[in-house]
Amino acid sequence: MQDIAPVIAFVGILVFLAHIFTAIFSRTRVPDVLLLIIIGICVGPVLGLASPADFGTVGPILTTITLIIILFESGTALELTSLRSAVGGAMALATLTFFLSMGAVAGITLWLTDLELIPAFMLGAVVGSTSEAVVIPMVRQLRMRKDSQTMLSLESSVNDVLSIVITIALIEAYLLGEFRWATVTGRLIAAFLVAVVFGVAGAFIWSRLLNRIHAIKNAMFTTAAFVFIIYGVVEILGFSGAIAALAFGITIGNVESIRFYIFRRPQASEAKGLSPTEKAFFSEVAFLLKTFFFVYLGISLELISGWLIQLSLVLTAAIFLLRIPAVKITVRQSIPARDASILAIMVPKGLAVAVLAIIPLQAGVAGGELIKNVTYGVVLSSIVFTSIMLLLLEKTGLSALYIWFFLLDGQKIAGYYRRLASIPAPDLSGFQARVSSLDASMLPQRLKTLSSATKTRVKSFFYDFGKPSEYRLKIKGKGEKPEE
Repeated sequence: MQDIAPVIAFVGILVFLAHIFTAIFSRTRVPDVLLLIIIGICVGPVLGLASPADFGTVGPILTTITLIIILFESGTALELTSLRSAVGGAMALATLTFFLSMGAVAGITLWLTDLELIPAFMLGAVVGSTSEAVVIPMVRQLRMRKDSQTMLSLESSVNDVLSIVITIALIEAYLLGEFRWATVTGRLIAAFLVAVVFGVAGAFIWSRLLNRIHAIKNAMFTTAAFVFIIYGVVEILGFSGAIAALAFGITIGNVESIRFYIFRRPQASEAKGLSPTEKAFFSEVAFLLKTFFFVYLGISLELISGWLIQLSLVLTAAIFLLRIPAVKITVRQSIPARDASILAIMVPKGLAVAVLAIIPLQAGVAGGELIKNVTYGVVLSSIVFTSIMLLLLEKTGLSALYIWFFLLDGQKIAGYYRRLASIPAPDLSGFQARVSSLDASMLPQRLKTLSSATKTRVKSFFYDFGKPSEYRLKIKGKGEKPEE
């Protein structure tokens, strides 16, 4: 009992700190998510007081339960009007952001490391998604329109499915030597449709039983138990349990406003949604689980070397930069520019990404250790980047720059072009004479030499600045191990 007492005291302190961090976030815009992760990092990798192994099978179960409750609870808060206006933009934003991020990460990784083509795209697919467990609690505390919050929630869920399906497909392609587009497309469509059908149908069935359930004493958590059943069945069938949990929450939260003939109210057993007391209860449960989830996430991360930190920062910066035009292209003009600027910085990764990163290593992919460690770095740096950018948007003039960009349209760009055209052209006759006197026959070779030299310098910088010897892959064979 004496060994357990400090842990119990720590849990109590953690709950108090979580409420204090929420108050700090409302005042200073320093995200409570980041502070909780820092606590986990201090307890885990820094001080070595705890590790994921200490939690055994309880750790993964806790994180899964947290994800289910967060998705379900956020779904109950979504309104059908916001959902209808956000679903198209969320799907477009999720798809474009994911594939842009995956391509950029793969390209940079191929340039700066010795990974092969398919493992490089594996890394891109792993870090291409955002974390629902990080995004949803964060946006719930921001001053955003309902449809903007809904878009972020849906986008993170869609991204998660894309990341899982494509990563597994790439691993299979690496092992078999063949990438099957039809199989991947079928899995993606089935993952969404089957999950949505199970979630919506389960919610309608449960709504018919709620009147009887409410008559039973101490039965408030039975709704969550039913969500767990739906999630488990869908996952066992090989589809997305997360999408099913979100669909269940959205349906049960709006079932009284859905006008189907069989769910109208001709009798006492009509379809019924959650009561305000139940919604408040699940909100509090989600808050507590979120607290422990982020501390566990910090404990689960591993400290990496200087070279891997650099590579992680480069990849994270590329993901953030590509997010800006993706939001500009996909988000409707009716979304306020301030909301669009928040959408543009919301790309934090989470524990699901870190867990997914272990699969290539377990499958025997060459460079799997590199994929895992770089992913850990991207998870931490993406959360830190998001937190810093959120603080800068709220407290500095950076928001004006973002708002200016998202308010740009064709008419304004044409106006800027006309202003530039009205500026008198400088006298370039001397410059043109110099250019005409140059011998351009060797220019392509010079450019090629310059490009090769630049790549060599950049790559050697990454190799020489703290790069561990185990990542020096001299021979890029599928079954070969890195040199010791």
